[in-house]
Order: sequence, then structure tokens, then C-alpha cells
Amino acid sequence: METPVKYMCVLVFLMSMTIAALNGVEGTANYYGPCGKHDIQKEAEKLEPCTYAAQHRRVPVSERCCTVMENKVKNPACLCAILYSQTAYDMGVRPEIAVTIPKRCNIADRPVGYQCGDFTLPQL
Repeated sequence: METPVKYMCVLVFLMSMTIAALNGVEGTANYYGPCGKHDIQKEAEKLEPCTYAAQHRRVPVSERCCTVMENKVKNPACLCAILYSQTAYDMGVRPEIAVTIPKRCNIADRPVGYQCGDFTLPQL
């Protein structure tokens, strides 16, 4: 009589662990970061043409940088995550200067007033 109870307890334990594991996997499978399925570090690498402009407020921004930035401002949460990423930090990007690039590029549909970390994207 004792042996079937022992097996039943082990079986119930294994089933509950399996259900918990499946729920955990299912619960996180649909979560993506602020850049969706894209890796933030890889997205930060795409801003390489903007590195110099993101370090110096008064330098002209290259056309290539403006093209890249125009795509990034469509998702301001992703842009902010990129600006505060380790890759951007390693490239010498200064977020307080980088948030001025969309304005310096004259991007019309930029998220004016969007709070990006400690900084707000500037208006016209």
C-alpha cells in the first residue's frame, strides 16, 4: 500500500513541475523588449554612422546617420533602449546629445517631448 502512494506522489510532483515549466515558457515566449524581436545591441551597431554626431552637439549630422535615425524614431522606446545600451556606451554615444539628432536631421515625424531616460526629445 505504501509503494503506490509513493509513486503517486512522485507522479503528481513531476506533472506539477511539467505544467509549471510549460506555463513559464509560454508566459515568456510572447515577450519581446522595446525593440520587438530585434536585439538591442545589434540595433545599436546600426547607429554607427551617428557616433560622432552623438558625441558632439555642434557637428553636422551625416545624411547616412539621418537615414538610420529616421527609421529608429518610429519606435521611440527602442531608440531610448539603444541610446542607453552597452554597445552605444562602448561607442562613446552620449545620450543627452544623441537625443538631439532627430531634430538636427529635421525629421518631421519625430516623437517630440518623448521622455528618454533622463532626457526629453527636443521640440523645434
